[in-house]
Amino acid sequence: MAVKILITRSIDKDLVQAVNPLIVKLHTLAMAQPGYISGETLKCIDRPGEYIVISTWRSLEDWNRWHSSQERITLQSTIDSITGKETAYTVYVPFG
Repeated sequence: MAVKILITRSIDKDLVQAVNPLIVKLHTLAMAQPGYISGETLKCIDRPGEYIVISTWRSLEDWNRWHSSQERITLQSTIDSITGKETAYTVYVPFG
């Protein structure tokens, strides 16, 4: 069953330029992973600096494999280090 992952980041305006190439690299690497279906990054209008990624994966196992990969963890740790804020992940499955 496909799963959707909501990835929430808070990035101060002056740090967006530093973080953007790392997020692009994460997305590029994710697209090459088995089970990756799609991803979309959105910027919140009402809360400046808040971004979400809606990522769709073929299965929870596919997502977990990518989420626990050292390559992803290293990049994500760098992003969190630059922003000074921890990225949040929430997993959703279809209702019903």
